[in-house]
Amino acid sequence: MTLPNPHYLTPEQDQSLRRWEDWNRRYFIFAFITLVILLVFSSQLGLSSGHEWGPLGILLVALVAPIVALQLRLRCPACNHRIGWQAKLQAPDQCRHCGTFLRSRQ
Repeated sequence: MTLPNPHYLTPEQDQSLRRWEDWNRRYFIFAFITLVILLVFSSQLGLSSGHEWGPLGILLVALVAPIVALQLRLRCPACNHRIGWQAKLQAPDQCRHCGTFLRSRQ
């Protein structure tokens, strides 16, 4: 499948995508630090025992669920197609659906 002639995002579309990347990166750092603290101190905090996860499992799901939601929420600003798992902490270089470069030309 060949993509149509690629084009670039407008500055407004680029700014919107950068806001998503900033929010995604900040939440990932927060979740990672929180996860490490929870896992290291879970027994001292009374969140888990040696045999069951208890409240710790619920907290882990609560930390990971927004990461999944953020990934699935991302759409290409040019064609509105869901980018989803093609993105990691940042938007990919190009939309697979419409071929738009997900960076402004400037």
